[in-house]
Amino acid sequence: MTIGRVIGTVVCTQKTPSLEGVKFQLVQPLCASDMTVQGNPLVAIDAIGAGPREVVLLAAGSSARQTSQTVNTPCDAVIMAIIDSVEVEGAEVFRKGDAVS
Repeated sequence: MTIGRVIGTVVCTQKTPSLEGVKFQLVQPLCASDMTVQGNPLVAIDAIGAGPREVVLLAAGSSARQTSQTVNTPCDAVIMAIIDSVEVEGAEVFRKGDAVS
């Protein structure tokens, strides 16, 4: 699993039938220890209705195809949770609603 921040929406008017009605989000992976940007953004199916700038938990690879919305779909990543807080070695590095850097 990966932590990321929703940075945009991807709109597709033409897509395979198994993806009809699916919402796509652009997600920037974050380093869990300090919540800084890590790597390149990726497109993920949004299985839970995440909003802009929300910090989310992603599943990737074959695990991404195990939610009720993604089973039997061509999917590499899925947003499966909105994160409320992250604590690393006893120190809180993220809390939902706090100022975003």
